[in-house]
Amino acid sequence: MSTAVSKCYDPTGARYGIPTYPWRYAPAGLATRRQLRQRGLRPGGQPIAGQVMLRHRGRKSGAQVAFLYRVDRAAKVRPMTSRKWGALALAMLARRTCPVCGVVYSYCLPTSLGMCVLCADADRRHAA
Repeated sequence: MSTAVSKCYDPTGARYGIPTYPWRYAPAGLATRRQLRQRGLRPGGQPIAGQVMLRHRGRKSGAQVAFLYRVDRAAKVRPMTSRKWGALALAMLARRTCPVCGVVYSYCLPTSLGMCVLCADADRRHAA
């Protein structure tokens, strides 16, 4: 086992407080949120059973972490109701509507501008 992998291997939880495994070394029966979602499951309020750690030089902490949950305790994903679909549709409509000119676009507007590109360009020209 290499040094980077051995720093991430703590199955007893003595070093990090919870069992920690290197990337791709997690035991069977544990899964991340994304892996649970692919199986149609969710954590369902259960406590974190462990974590997978990947050494990452680009992060301040020096590591990227993904929490692990037990698959046998996971609950099924709740189905979307018509009210949830409606609320999601309204939220997406608000993200596609320019607050300045009121035009609805087929894509989400950039949050950095806070308006559509045409209004931002006109605002920038008017300021200059």
